[in-house]
Amino acid sequence: MNIGILVNEGPFTHQASDSAYMFAKAAIAKGHAVPRVFFYYDGVNNGNKLSEPQSDDRDLVKLWGRLADEHGVDLVVCVAAGLRRGIKDDVLAEGFRISGLGQLIEAGMGCDRLVTFGD
Repeated sequence: MNIGILVNEGPFTHQASDSAYMFAKAAIAKGHAVPRVFFYYDGVNNGNKLSEPQSDDRDLVKLWGRLADEHGVDLVVCVAAGLRRGIKDDVLAEGFRISGLGQLIEAGMGCDRLVTFGD
């Protein structure tokens, strides 16, 4: 099964990003494909390479990037939501790319399921 994921919350303010990451890992481990994760609203902060979590905290930005590298997951940050929050190409973490809402529509149409995390 192909599963698209939509993340609407940032990595340090809400459980949604952690839940989305764990869901993606579990789905891949069970043999499902996760071709794309789309980050929207505050979720675009998951792609900010300037974030520095405390040394004893998880680093979701790097974890997402590693997931993309190891499993070919397309991590897309919404351009409009990103610009509103200062996320541009120069602060984009490795494994992420910026694109428009068309990528979300494509994920919804091309996947068997689109699972949303966050409001």
